Amino acid sequence: MDASLLNRLSAADAARAIRDGAITAEQLMQACLARVREAEPQVQAWQYLDEEHALAQARARDLDRSEGRPTGPLHGIPVGIKDIIDTCDMPTEDGTVLHAGRTPVRDAAAVAMLRAAGAVIMGKTVTTECATYSPGKTRNPHNPEHTPGGSSSGSAAAVAAGMVPLALGSQTNGSVIRPASFCGVYGFKPSHGLIPRSGILKLSRSLDHVGIFGRSVEDIALVAETLVGWDVDDPDTRPRAAIPFREVAAQEPPLPPLIGFVKPPVWDRATAETREAFAELCSQLSERIVEIELPPSTAGMLDWHRTIMEAEMAANLDREFEQGRDRLSESLREQLARGRDIRALDYQRAVARIALLNGAFDEMFERCDAFLTPSAPGAAPRGLESTGDPSFCTLWTFCGMPAINLPLMQAENGLPLGVQLVGQRDADARLLRTARWLANRLAQQ
Repeated sequence: MDASLLNRLSAADAARAIRDGAITAEQLMQACLARVREAEPQVQAWQYLDEEHALAQARARDLDRSEGRPTGPLHGIPVGIKDIIDTCDMPTEDGTVLHAGRTPVRDAAAVAMLRAAGAVIMGKTVTTECATYSPGKTRNPHNPEHTPGGSSSGSAAAVAAGMVPLALGSQTNGSVIRPASFCGVYGFKPSHGLIPRSGILKLSRSLDHVGIFGRSVEDIALVAETLVGWDVDDPDTRPRAAIPFREVAAQEPPLPPLIGFVKPPVWDRATAETREAFAELCSQLSERIVEIELPPSTAGMLDWHRTIMEAEMAANLDREFEQGRDRLSESLREQLARGRDIRALDYQRAVARIALLNGAFDEMFERCDAFLTPSAPGAAPRGLESTGDPSFCTLWTFCGMPAINLPLMQAENGLPLGVQLVGQRDADARLLRTARWLANRLAQQ
């Protein structure tokens, strides 16, 4: 296999090549590191990367295989880890000077699951400050004058730039789907409580999700199948039977899916280019698309989401605010200050809306398989002072519904323009099957 192409393999293809003996884990890692040396000076996706440690892990995976020890579904595959997710052998600094030099004593549950599946933890990717709105150093791989999105900026950019085939991120508002859209990669936010969050910087128990970046729907399914599970330290997970994500995602739907085109309550923020692109996309899907109007009750979702997020952030980052507020960004200080003033009654009212909206959406999913909507108002904005508008993700994060970004379109300036598919809560495998169907349908046209 041509060594110059190894760093562009999907994770699923690379795993098959390692399993079949066509390549080694060390060769794959060498190709990824070569690409890091080439692209990192411009993209700046990595917060921590020790090349020798990464190679040592890859060699250990090769030794396991050569000596006949058990191998997992991700054996030898490099993975980037957002720098709010604990790693026992690397610093986890959460994008803030207040946690500089912090080295956890054990892995986050998701990292431990990746290692058990044979993955190589390549390094830590850049996050915004405490996974909020103040940008990190990362640039968009397609144009360094544009934002890569946030807060999982480094993870999305590293996958897009060919430095690593897979990466983990997190989403409390739009922090997986938006950077995946801006950087042009597949990004998946599962149903709330599906992937354990223990060992990850806690912002909002009600809204925090672990997310996955990859190069195909198959990649997403491969990692999702590895990471789903119950964890005693995450009260929102629960014991459940194994979900065969890869098998379901690879199947042809029993009936051609019917997809509901949804204009979210913030549709007026969509650029003219986005509106035109989605009108054309709906035309291409013809008889398999139907426009669905959201209930009027969704109009308040931005306020409800902000209420929950800022109240819970204020509690979870209380120590940082009390002892280090002068070293926090102005935007984070303002969020935490507002969160401290939220009334318990307003918070409880906002939380109650989650179940009510999911009940309404359950009825809508009796008519369609998934919702189609933009991942963001438009392509990545020019400038690095902001990570862009997350509002096209807010409703789905608020409701804990699964969502995936599909890198299927391009703006006039050459930047990616993402397509977001949203599924019924806890119907994640079905969503991935519909996403694969949609990507294949459009590739054939």
